Amino acid sequence: MKILYLDLGMGAAGDMLAGALLALLDEPARADFLRRFNAAMPEGVHADALTAAQCGVTGLRFSVQVHGEEEHEGGAAHHSHHHHHGHAGLMEIGEVLAGMDLDDGVRDDVLAVYEAIAAAESEVHGVPVTEIHFHELGALDAVADITAVAMLLRTLGPVRVVASPVAVGSGTVRCAHGLLPVPAPATALLLRGIPALAGDLTGELCTPTGAALIGHFAAEYGTMPAMTAERVGCGFGTKEFPERPNCVRAVLGEAFEQGAAPQPSASRQGGTREELIELRCNLDDMTAEEIGFAMERIYAAGAVEAFTIAAGMKKNRPGVLLTALCRREERGTVLAALFAHTTTLGVREAVLTRYALERATETVQTALGPVRRKTADGFGVHREKWEYDDLARIARQQGMTIGEVRNVLETEENGR
Repeated sequence: MKILYLDLGMGAAGDMLAGALLALLDEPARADFLRRFNAAMPEGVHADALTAAQCGVTGLRFSVQVHGEEEHEGGAAHHSHHHHHGHAGLMEIGEVLAGMDLDDGVRDDVLAVYEAIAAAESEVHGVPVTEIHFHELGALDAVADITAVAMLLRTLGPVRVVASPVAVGSGTVRCAHGLLPVPAPATALLLRGIPALAGDLTGELCTPTGAALIGHFAAEYGTMPAMTAERVGCGFGTKEFPERPNCVRAVLGEAFEQGAAPQPSASRQGGTREELIELRCNLDDMTAEEIGFAMERIYAAGAVEAFTIAAGMKKNRPGVLLTALCRREERGTVLAALFAHTTTLGVREAVLTRYALERATETVQTALGPVRRKTADGFGVHREKWEYDDLARIARQQGMTIGEVRNVLETEENGR
């Protein structure tokens, strides 16, 4: 089960959360996300992922420009940067979102976050929700931050989202309504039911946007659960603190249970991910026939893959490196087969992660008779291949080459 853990020891803001989640993607996926995200944004809104570093820690800053000007949310006292924006109510926010090319689920998430903020503002000011007009929260840069977090969470696909207690800071913050205590009244209401602490820093660490996003997406709070981390990302705010990086840290990984054997898990992109044990040994005193028989027995013992590559040995003797991959539960039997059927005196072990396309076989009725076709799907890839044994059987029966058989099948398939 995939888990996302959010370390909020320096608070939470929309741009910091977006940066941390974006940092969990590899470079190609990150570039693809930014392309899709910017294509969905209203005219004049553009986002970039900027490399950032504080106190020796590196990560990303999610930078949004609105008509060429950048706004800043991450870090303390963010409110003062937004006063020049116009006001917008929930209806106007809905109209903006309706004009954006978003999945319905993402649009619903963004609206839910804004509805939570509106409800908090309504309670603070004692007016109906319909009369609430957002200041900085309704600005296009905040729309971008919230939308980015919603899209990234759907891209990453965690089953559980766990957050640490939220650091909110202390002191006061100046906003459109005057000098207010930290956390600001709306933020304090949005944090109801969420573990929070002031910490030892003066200033506003958790923004209303950050509080609303955590309240909407996080289902559990506390220390990091038992998990095997796969990726770690840091999303930075613009304000810097001495001797402390101002960032949200996100950890993405798989749930870990003591003593439980990891099972293949489905990727959100299709395909599977599983843990495999790699067993390797060097051989220089076995014949090719003996090695072939050993590999046969290694497969019979439970190996999912076995192969050899040429290797240079001691005293300049040519040899082979024999590698077997197996699941954890078959390690004992595969290891025993390696020692029983080879001359090795030692086997090396490593733990690997294997990503694989999901494979299937179907039988297609063709002019040349039934032919099996193998398919493989996942990670944005689809492949098809005719079963070689069937191609060879037809070639023998019809006096054709395998290439000719394949051409007949493909021509028939294209004509359907």
